[in-house]
Amino acid sequence: MLDRSAQPAMQRDCLLVINAGSSSIKFSLLCGDTAESLETIACGAIEAIGSAPHFLVGDQAGARLAERRWDEQASHDALLGHLIDWIEAHAGPNRLIAAGHRVAHGGLDCVDPQRITPEVMAQLRALEPLAPMHQAHNLAPIDALARLHPGLLQVACFDTAFHATNPAITRMYGLPQALTDAGVRRFGFHGLSYEYIAGELPKHAAQPPQARTIVAHLGSGASMCAMVDGKSVASTMGFSALDGLLMGTRCGALDPGVVLYLLQEKGMSVGQVENMLYHDSGLLGVSGISNDVRTLLASDSAAARTALDLFVYRAARELGSLAAAAGGIDTLVFTAGIGENAAPIRARICEQSAWLGIDLDRDANLAGQPCISTPASRVAVWVIPTDEALMVARHTFALRP
Repeated sequence: MLDRSAQPAMQRDCLLVINAGSSSIKFSLLCGDTAESLETIACGAIEAIGSAPHFLVGDQAGARLAERRWDEQASHDALLGHLIDWIEAHAGPNRLIAAGHRVAHGGLDCVDPQRITPEVMAQLRALEPLAPMHQAHNLAPIDALARLHPGLLQVACFDTAFHATNPAITRMYGLPQALTDAGVRRFGFHGLSYEYIAGELPKHAAQPPQARTIVAHLGSGASMCAMVDGKSVASTMGFSALDGLLMGTRCGALDPGVVLYLLQEKGMSVGQVENMLYHDSGLLGVSGISNDVRTLLASDSAAARTALDLFVYRAARELGSLAAAAGGIDTLVFTAGIGENAAPIRARICEQSAWLGIDLDRDANLAGQPCISTPASRVAVWVIPTDEALMVARHTFALRP
């Protein structure tokens, strides 16, 4: 049971952060006395849900703390129950007070973190068609935890919320107004990552008033965001997480006429098109080899080179577009798996964007330094690791009892 009775003086409150997908549940356990002092004491994942679930958790230094495997019959409830049991058995003098969840879509109304209530859950379920590959999976652990521990505070934090500051005109499509009023508009995603970077960037570089920053969140899911004075003004992702940049398995920006052609002329079903756009396109589809940039960089295949060429071209093109939306660019930040670790990709994007005033320090880039631009560069270029789990934990801490 989650003990809420009187506790020893040395006890600290702990927060569980969950990022659930279709076949995995990533989690972090954080403790601290204030939102800014929160530190991760354990993190891990339950992978291969639905086939052969594998539970693995490590501490902040990477040491393995626990591991377990199940057969394919293990349910979400059973897996989450094991996770909670493990936390309660290994939290020492600490106590679990809340769970925070990364949720893809908050729609027009949820622009701040929300305590989970039946009414909020109904709102979020209604948004499942807007994020079909994410929303239902994000909500499943909330339902399971509510059954397992009904007294536990749960908080939903939304990937769309950070972009609520986008000007209305940037969120519109050229569609009949009735559809716009019904919610067919640009939302943007990866907001928790951008919010974290917006808070971290001033620790790295002095930002002038009304500073214009473009953040490139480059991972298996990839997008870019233009910020002015730390607030989002435009994003490459729009109505869904398909739009914008080429991604690991997602197509990015696509003429809607292609979808009509596939349906009408190629005889594909809606489900087949959806599966192709989300799972069989992007770096994987173009290369025919892999969705992993590391694999493609190591390959001597012409198709691998083409996939990376397209990835870089799309990123450089969108960088110029976002600079226009922000009225210029003072700072460029690379983050997420590719942005933080793939020096050749960073170099190529910067080289193709030299016209914006970017002058890359090649040695600093190869060495993985935080600042990878030269002193002469008109645009400061930084590499800053993101931490979406910490962002969720901070929001959850703020809403604790």
